[in-house]
Amino acid sequence: MVGDARPAGKGWAKPRAEEQIAPEKGDARGRRAEPQALSAADPHAPSPLPAELLAFIGHLSQAELDAAALRARHIGVGADQVLVAGGRVEPAEATGRLAAHLGLAIAPPGSGSAPGDAATAEAMLRTGVRVDAADGARPRFTLAARGRDVRRLIRALRRDPGLAGRVRLAEPGAFRREVMAAAGPLLAASAAARLATRHPLKSAATLDTKRALGRVALAVGLPFLALLALAPEHGLLLVQALLSLVFLGWVSIRLASCAYDPPADPTPALPVRQLPVYSVLVPLYREAASVPHLVAALGALDYPPEKLDIKLVVEADDDATRAAIAAIALPVHMEEVPVPAIGPRTKPKALAVALAAARGSFVAVYDAEDLPEPDQLRRALEAFRQGGPNVACVQARLAADNADDSWIAASFAAEYAAQFDVLLPMLSALGLPILLGGTSNHFRRRVLDEVGGWDPFNVTEDADLGIRLARAGWQTRVIASTTFEEAPVTPRAWLGQRTRWLKGWAQTLLVHLRQPRALMEDLGTGPALALLVLAAGPFAAALVHPFCVALLLADLVRGVIGLPRGSLAEVLTSALTFTTLFAGYAGTAATAFVGLRRRARMPGLKVVLGIPFYWMLLSAAAWRALVELLRRPHHWQKTEHGVARHRVAQAAALRRSGSMGVAKRLPAGPAHAAAAKA
Repeated sequence: MVGDARPAGKGWAKPRAEEQIAPEKGDARGRRAEPQALSAADPHAPSPLPAELLAFIGHLSQAELDAAALRARHIGVGADQVLVAGGRVEPAEATGRLAAHLGLAIAPPGSGSAPGDAATAEAMLRTGVRVDAADGARPRFTLAARGRDVRRLIRALRRDPGLAGRVRLAEPGAFRREVMAAAGPLLAASAAARLATRHPLKSAATLDTKRALGRVALAVGLPFLALLALAPEHGLLLVQALLSLVFLGWVSIRLASCAYDPPADPTPALPVRQLPVYSVLVPLYREAASVPHLVAALGALDYPPEKLDIKLVVEADDDATRAAIAAIALPVHMEEVPVPAIGPRTKPKALAVALAAARGSFVAVYDAEDLPEPDQLRRALEAFRQGGPNVACVQARLAADNADDSWIAASFAAEYAAQFDVLLPMLSALGLPILLGGTSNHFRRRVLDEVGGWDPFNVTEDADLGIRLARAGWQTRVIASTTFEEAPVTPRAWLGQRTRWLKGWAQTLLVHLRQPRALMEDLGTGPALALLVLAAGPFAAALVHPFCVALLLADLVRGVIGLPRGSLAEVLTSALTFTTLFAGYAGTAATAFVGLRRRARMPGLKVVLGIPFYWMLLSAAAWRALVELLRRPHHWQKTEHGVARHRVAQAAALRRSGSMGVAKRLPAGPAHAAAAKA
């Protein structure tokens, strides 16, 4: 049998991942003194060496050992972790020397029992312990030990010397790969079913979209059809008035957000020693072109690599992306996580699988094309610290950095500025539910587990998770730290991406409106109504927009604009139509202008004049999303990345410079300069 816990005894107790990140007394800027590389030893550094370094005496110089001990004390990790992360010792060599020093055997590949269920596999991945126990025999342990776990092991061996015959060591990376290879199908099946099993009415897996839309049509459509049949003019006016009310409510919230000036992020003050282990999940699918750029961007994060746990999450049969990853000598804090093709092939399913292998108490999600500002993890932690224990998620701002590539990319960049620099900061300040962006989300790990993680069957898992967090009583904060993304450069690529987004928002609304009373009770009446307006408003506006334009064009052709109408209903219908249309255009322009101005930019004339055409594309995406919602609700429309001009050039430069072997900091200039030209 296979166990999932460490053997009993105080010395073996594994501490829970730390979430208490309040700064300690003293110099809040202590992290500035963090040594970035192993250097000559501090002559005043205390001795003796920590126990995990004794295995390296005679193999490394005293200066290297002292420097590793000094950095380990400074950042709060094991000194052998410093040696491995700094490239002084290869991971396998570190494990081999420790085993020789302690008189322990090395576990041969495939020598242990495979986990029998997903829970056991997840426990093995998190703890680095495998327990093999034959009937009637004492258990044997395989340990993937580093740092402070090594110290616990040494203390346990001192108390019970006979334990050495039942303990084998494994290199941590190889241990995780072996567990994932053996238990990948179990983890994938568990990830696909987890939310639907725990909270079936909050998962899109249990949603019959045709039936749900049919109920909406019966509840809303039949009364309107009856009214239209009995009193056509008044029925049309009522329909127009209700749609306009939803849409104008959406525009009003966006316009109100222009008056809110969000404060700057506070300076990160957490001492480096108190920084927790941070897991970064990056789902990849058909992203071979983005891999060099991605690895360089992740390598630029200003965070101790000893406390980073970066997972490149890739579909097991995505040979091209896996080959691109294999061509790079990844740092030890980055590793590939293959996802078996079990369950829906979606980003949230991949994230749910990777979460099982994540070791951090905080988790961030990035996309393949992302370029986060280097200090974003620290700034997110500061937002968690200042927001208090009720803050479960921090959303960084997103900005497109390839606005010069095309009109559609420039319009997308302006739209992102309106969303992330204007609207979301106000919603965060008011404590309203936030439809999360699909990337640069930072979470408390335990809260993700509590709410069931991502829904593998929802094609906008970010928006859905934001609502479920709010319904469970958790808060989301928005920070000013920016992640630069790649906007679609062709209308076709944009249309596919926006179709998925609109389909997912509609899917999310249908899921959470299955129990409207429970939604109101969970969120409160005001926040629930605001959520409905913000989620339904864009969709309703996009669906109705072509009809409003058609009515306007018809009046222009007939030459009746401004002329007296035959009835009050006709006057009100035209007035609502034109008000809705032009308020929408004006609201879009205003929020884009404010958002871009906050980034010291101005919208180009082509973006402003192109708003009506951009909205027509939105309408096409909305009607297409409605069809897809009926025909294939869980289909994931893949967006191609790595095609922006400056990113193609950067990837080529990385290959030419030979930097694919080591993650390097990307030059900030090209990405930030391109983003400055919307």
